[in-house]
Amino acid sequence: MAIKIIVKDPDPVLREKCKPVPKITPNIHKLLNDMADTMYDAEGVGLAAPQIGILKRVIVMDVGDEHGLIELINPEIIEREGEQFGPEGCLSIPGFTGDVKRAARVKVKGLNRNGEEIVIEGTELLARCIQHEVDHLNGVLYTDLAEKMYRSEQEDRDDA
Repeated sequence: MAIKIIVKDPDPVLREKCKPVPKITPNIHKLLNDMADTMYDAEGVGLAAPQIGILKRVIVMDVGDEHGLIELINPEIIEREGEQFGPEGCLSIPGFTGDVKRAARVKVKGLNRNGEEIVIEGTELLARCIQHEVDHLNGVLYTDLAEKMYRSEQEDRDDA
């Protein structure tokens, strides 16, 4: 397990569409572990593989709810419902927050680290996080969707 360097905007890797993971291997397990370590070290709630320079459809999330750490391989949002509007930030865009409109409830399916299909339903922060991380896999940043951007109070981190 290792803490990776988080890629910052405007690095072009953040604008690439990620490739599906064809087979779950020990390297994918290591990637999931490294991504979780990196996310927790950066005090984030989600991280997508392109944020550490890897163009694979892999995300990790932990919004501090009953789900705990969520690891999803090849995630796909299969349902969206309602609407929420609120602040969003990103580890790849430190020092900024933006107001983004998202679905209030989403259902996502993907594979867990054992290759089993799982379906997770999220509302509020989890729904926002799922949508944000899946967007990363398609080269979309929250700044593309934000109605207004703000300089955040949080200091820019200099993790190396």
